[in-house]
Amino acid sequence: MIGGLAWLLPGLLKPETWAARDFTMSTRLLSEARITVDYIAWTLLPTPSALSFYHDDFRISTGLLAPWSTLACIVFLAALVALMLWLRRRAPLAALGIGLFLGCQLLTGTILPLELIYEHRNYFASFGLLLAIVPLLAAPRTFPLPLPRYALLGGLALCWGILTVLTAYAWGNPLRLAEDLAARAATSPRAQYELGRTYIIYSHYDPTSPFTRLAYPPLQKAAALPNSSILPEQALIFMNARMHLPAKDAWWDSLIAKLKAHKPGVQDESSLGALVQCTRNHQCDLPRERMMEAFMAALSHPNPSARLLAAYGDYAWNVLDDHVLGLNMASEAVKASPEEPAYRITLVRMLQAVGNSGAALAELKQLELLNYGGRLNTTLAQLRALPGLQRTASMPVSQP
Repeated sequence: MIGGLAWLLPGLLKPETWAARDFTMSTRLLSEARITVDYIAWTLLPTPSALSFYHDDFRISTGLLAPWSTLACIVFLAALVALMLWLRRRAPLAALGIGLFLGCQLLTGTILPLELIYEHRNYFASFGLLLAIVPLLAAPRTFPLPLPRYALLGGLALCWGILTVLTAYAWGNPLRLAEDLAARAATSPRAQYELGRTYIIYSHYDPTSPFTRLAYPPLQKAAALPNSSILPEQALIFMNARMHLPAKDAWWDSLIAKLKAHKPGVQDESSLGALVQCTRNHQCDLPRERMMEAFMAALSHPNPSARLLAAYGDYAWNVLDDHVLGLNMASEAVKASPEEPAYRITLVRMLQAVGNSGAALAELKQLELLNYGGRLNTTLAQLRALPGLQRTASMPVSQP
C-alpha cells in the first residue's frame, strides 16, 4: 500500500488528473462516504430502484453539510469502525465481516479518479456484510430471541432470492434489460440513453421499423435531464443521418449549448469522435457548419484534452481536407498527452503524408521511446515500412 501510494499520489494531486471528471479528490472522498453507506443498504435491503445499475444522477457532496447526509454518513462509518473493534473479541466473525466490507472499499472508494458508483464493486465486499449479519441471525443458542431472528433471516433470503431472479431474467435479453434499467432509473440520463440506443440497434437504421419510433422518446428525455452529456443528442443526429433523414435544429442547438456551458467530459468527446468517424466513413452527411460550431464550443474551454484535439484534427484532415489544421491539432494532441502513443502515431502518418520526412522521423524516434516491453513493435514496423515520402497527402489518415 505504501509503495502504491508513493507511485500514484504525485499524479493524483495534480488538478489535470481530475479535469475529465465533475468531481475533485476532496468531493469524491466526501461523496464516497454516502455511497459506501448506500452500498450497505443496497446489499442488505435491496430494491429495484436502488439497484438500477446507472447512478449518474447522484448528487455529488461539496461539503460536510452539502448535503447534510454527508456528515451523517461519515459519523456512521466511524461508528461502524468502532463497532468492529468492539466486536473483535465478542463476535469475531461479525468484526471480520465489517472489516472485509470496509477493506474492499479502500481501493475503489477513496483517491483513485474512478467513476463514483458501480454496484459490481460489491461482488466480494457484500460477502463481508453477509459474514457479519447471517451468523448473528442464524446462531441457535448464542443470541436471544431465536424465532424473530430466524424469521428475519428467512425474509431477507426470500427478498434477495426474488430480486436476484427478477434481475437475472432482465439480464437475459438486451432489450428487456434496457427497458428494465430505464424503468428503475427514470432520472438517469445514461439509463434513458441506453434504452434509446438499444432501440436503434434493433431498428437496424430502418425508418419503417417499429423500434425506430420507440428510440426517440427516451433519447429526447435523456437529453433534457439535468447534467446529461451530449450522448443523447449525438445518438439522435447519428440515427437520422444513417437513415438519410434531417436532424432537428433543436438537437444541434442543445448539443452545442451543452458544449459551451461545460468543459467536455469523456462522454462528450466520445460523442464528437463518433460523429467524426461516421462522417469520415461516408455513413453520415452532417452539416459542416454545425460540426464546426460544436468543435468551437468544445474547444472554447481552457486546456482542451488530447482526445478532443485529436478528434478535431481527424475531422479537419479527413472531412474538411484542411491538412494544415489537421497537422496543428495532431501536434497539439501530442503536446497535451506526450505519453500516449496513439496521437504520435497519427502525427507521424500525417507528416509523412505531406512530405515532411524530417519531422516524421523525429516523431518516430520519440515514439520508439514509448515502446515499453515491445508493445509498439508491430506499429513501429508498419510505420518504418511506409514508402518514405511517396505517400500522397490526399490519402485519408485514420485514427489508430
